[in-house]
Amino acid sequence: MIHAFAFRFRGPAGGLAVNLRAEVASLGGRVPPHSMQIHRKIWLGLPAAGLHWKDAAWLAFGVSLNARALSELAPDGVLIRTASLDCPLSDYRPEVAALAMDGWLHERFDLESSGAAVTYDASRGGFVFSWGGVAEPFVQEAT
Repeated sequence: MIHAFAFRFRGPAGGLAVNLRAEVASLGGRVPPHSMQIHRKIWLGLPAAGLHWKDAAWLAFGVSLNARALSELAPDGVLIRTASLDCPLSDYRPEVAALAMDGWLHERFDLESSGAAVTYDASRGGFVFSWGGVAEPFVQEAT
């Protein structure tokens, strides 16, 4: 069943808004078609209507913030199937897709906070995103 989540953040000169519709599906012992692996058996499916690559990357990052906890809750795996991601009239920042996915996951599952958040800081140029323990998303850590 598709579940809707509305992320909203008001700043002094505008705001950020994203409507996310998604559902949880079992893997059925196979790799889901048209999906991306986030962590072990945690997969993300994108909307059939398509999505901008930055939105897809930030959605995936939103899942990754919670992937270890999801793996513990669903050891047989899970597919997060995104039905739509819409930005109503608001300031557009693709990072908000990660916050929307993070919020959606926290509504659907009993997960500890990932620490993902946004604030407004005029001295730093506006909206400032933080990602819990992740300092720089999309930077490969040295191993």
